[in-house]
Amino acid sequence: MKKILVSGLINTETTVKVKSFPIEYFPIDYPFFGVNTRVSGVAYNLVKALKSLGDDVSLVTMTGDDFSAEYIKTEVEKAGVDTKHISNMLKETPNSVVLYDNEGKRQIYCDLKDIQDIKYDFEETLYNHSDVVIACNTNFNRELLKKAKAAGKMIATDVHVLGDIDDEYNQDFMKYANILFLSDENIEADYKKFILSIEEKFGNDIIVLGMGKKGALMYVKDENKFYELPAVDVKEVVNTVGAGDALFSSFIHFYAKGLKPIECLKRAEVFAAYKIGFDGASVGFTDEETVEKLVKEL
Repeated sequence: MKKILVSGLINTETTVKVKSFPIEYFPIDYPFFGVNTRVSGVAYNLVKALKSLGDDVSLVTMTGDDFSAEYIKTEVEKAGVDTKHISNMLKETPNSVVLYDNEGKRQIYCDLKDIQDIKYDFEETLYNHSDVVIACNTNFNRELLKKAKAAGKMIATDVHVLGDIDDEYNQDFMKYANILFLSDENIEADYKKFILSIEEKFGNDIIVLGMGKKGALMYVKDENKFYELPAVDVKEVVNTVGAGDALFSSFIHFYAKGLKPIECLKRAEVFAAYKIGFDGASVGFTDEETVEKLVKEL
């Protein structure tokens, strides 16, 4: 069982099923069982996924001192994760609304409140005994990046939608990450050239580009090699929200266990494909035994 520290955003999330995009105006609709509220946020999604795979997970995040915060702590405890590093320093707990249709398209509204303006005091004991430090790209993690790197820790991060390697906000996260994930959603250049330009500037060991229905593209520096895997079908797609978090977290799980990068990516694709058969970013995570069974079948 590997020890993994996850530090990042946690929030409540309401998902709303819509008929199609763009949405035409009408005063009211009744999508029975199509509106659901759960705990979510990248850090929570990663924690839930890693716990389902059997890892020993620690969580660092921030909330407000409100009803949503109490709900979040209750759900985190249900997931088997300690809440002692959840600080309630924010004015309000972050919240998001996700609109999605039957084709898997989604539109997300994420209200971060004041989390980008608040600092967190990372004690050495938080990361010192971790095998991997996952630092989500929220502002308060910039200090964690420096401390974890100085301690010689493996750092993984996902910068999500990135269209420019000189993107000012994500410079620290790309610079310190041993394992870097990102999405193809805003990349207009040739994918391989874009990834190589990131590696040349930041020297990341592994870079994985999530490409949705097209699968995933990975560059491994030690092998100086690209791997491209098509997407796999495991279940009927219900909601693609959280697919990237599922891909990222499961890759880290298998990599921390010592599997080769290509074997990690195969299993991560299966894990993510299984997850999107459920509605909501923080639900639908399966266990390692099921993943291995599906990999053999596929």
